[in-house]
Amino acid sequence: MRDINKALSDIGEIRTQIAAGTAFRGYGPLAIALTGAIGLLTAAGQSILGIRPATQPILFVWSWIGAGTLSAIAVRIEMQGRSRRLHSGLADTMIAQAVEQFLPAAAACFFIPIFLLRFEPQALWMMPGLWQLFVSLGLFASVRTLPRNMILVAGFYFVAAFANLMLAESHHALSAWLMGVPFFVGQMLMAAILYFSTGDTDDEA
Repeated sequence: MRDINKALSDIGEIRTQIAAGTAFRGYGPLAIALTGAIGLLTAAGQSILGIRPATQPILFVWSWIGAGTLSAIAVRIEMQGRSRRLHSGLADTMIAQAVEQFLPAAAACFFIPIFLLRFEPQALWMMPGLWQLFVSLGLFASVRTLPRNMILVAGFYFVAAFANLMLAESHHALSAWLMGVPFFVGQMLMAAILYFSTGDTDDEA
């Protein structure tokens, strides 16, 4: 029995090593583009409805967390289908690896605004820049298994994060557009890189 368990463990380790050296093709351009649209629509909706961080910080923050959650669900659904088709037997291992790489950044995106909302609401003006920084770090952590040009997206979010922080620092104002516009641009750039690097491979066997 111990020999069987060891053999299964060795097989699992081999699969993990193979997955680590394989380009992950589970991210699809359609879902990534959709997340950019969700971000832009969230910013537009907050502007139209008059949801302002100065007067409604809780609604402002939680609507962005909701948008992020919806985006994650859209990406996860497409990731599942594409991975099954393009990675076949390695699909579960590849998905687990992709989630593991981005999970710390995703957790920071979720918990830091809640922490600031509870203990330092006057610092909420930093959130658009911090969110973009976390996305950048998540992409840098994942870039070795993604198309090489994806480093451009990670770099864009990194630069946008600090530009955002410097822009907002002068008046400490939190704006939906400071989050929505850079996120839309970054996600569209990511979708374009995925499309032109791997093609729209949803129909591949």
